Amino acid sequence: MIKVSRKTKETNIELALEVDGCGKSQINTGIGFFDHMLTSLTKHARWDLVLSLQGDLEVDFHHSVEDAGIVLGEAFFKSVFPLKQRERFGEAKIVMDEALVECVVDLSNRPFLVYEVELDGKIGEFDAELVEEFFRAFVFNARISCHLTQIRGKNRHHIAEASFKALAVALKRALAKDERALIPSTKGVL
Repeated sequence: MIKVSRKTKETNIELALEVDGCGKSQINTGIGFFDHMLTSLTKHARWDLVLSLQGDLEVDFHHSVEDAGIVLGEAFFKSVFPLKQRERFGEAKIVMDEALVECVVDLSNRPFLVYEVELDGKIGEFDAELVEEFFRAFVFNARISCHLTQIRGKNRHHIAEASFKALAVALKRALAKDERALIPSTKGVL
């Protein structure tokens, strides 16, 4: 299990991650909707995650969501790199009622995010634009390439949750063990 912490004037985070887990989580960010999204991510990626976050929620949720993405991305990177005997590439299309979101990932050690998901407004008290902030922070600190594309959907909650689940399943598939893969790159290094 990889442990990462981050303490700033805006947040205090303690995190423990096992990417080859069972989907168990203990998550407390103080942001109910975000806890729900991270629980979905962990469950469908089959990670074990313990996350405790105290943030400046009296300001807004931005710092907490972004910093959680940073710390989770750092823990993911430390868990899988240098990449060996893993599939490397993964993709998933996830439906949630009327919403359909696709995610394709490459555990490339080259961070890049394509985010084509239309989310604005509020999901309860949660600013929907923070979904993109989380994904950007996670992807760049995990050092992966990720393309998230909304194919259809209207309900903000469904679109957001399908996005988190699509990332989860794509990462689970990319992390599938393959003894023959050795280092899954023609360069010999990732």
